Amino acid sequence: MTDPAVPDADVDAEAAPDAPAPLPSGEPPDHLIVYTDGASSGNPGPCGAACVIKTPDGDTVLDRARAFGPATNNVAEYQALILGLETAATLRPRRLTIRSDSQLLVRQVAGQYKVRSPHLKPLHRQALEALEPFETVEIEHIRRELNTEADALAGKALKKAQKVDADLPPEARKHAPPKSFRLK
Repeated sequence: MTDPAVPDADVDAEAAPDAPAPLPSGEPPDHLIVYTDGASSGNPGPCGAACVIKTPDGDTVLDRARAFGPATNNVAEYQALILGLETAATLRPRRLTIRSDSQLLVRQVAGQYKVRSPHLKPLHRQALEALEPFETVEIEHIRRELNTEADALAGKALKKAQKVDADLPPEARKHAPPKSFRLK
């Protein structure tokens, strides 16, 4: 879903190490919580996606972010979820709780809403496939003010995507074609 106009770029996360924090037992964690957030400027426009992985005690184990685009905010939310699931899979927890402030994403992944947008269907499928390594998965919608760490990291990635986009000559930028409507 990304476009070569704004290349994918990892964003350095200042607060977390590059490798998973070792657990005292040396065993994979039983339960992890993944906070995700996506951001878009222009909708579609440059985007950022981020995840913050925590223990149930609230300790940050790992965080990741990436810049990309142009895409819509909903695509950014799905990209953040996929990034979080792929990152969590490297830690091999048995149980996973996903927390997102995107009600649409949460309800689509939970099966409460149908995915109607054609550009979201492949991302939805990819997200469901990324759930497979975990024995138990819960997904929760949370208020935005409870998702500040992932939001800040997604914002940082968005700024990086905007800088890349601003550095491109206008003819290299891809813009969504204008929509046309037909009345019946």
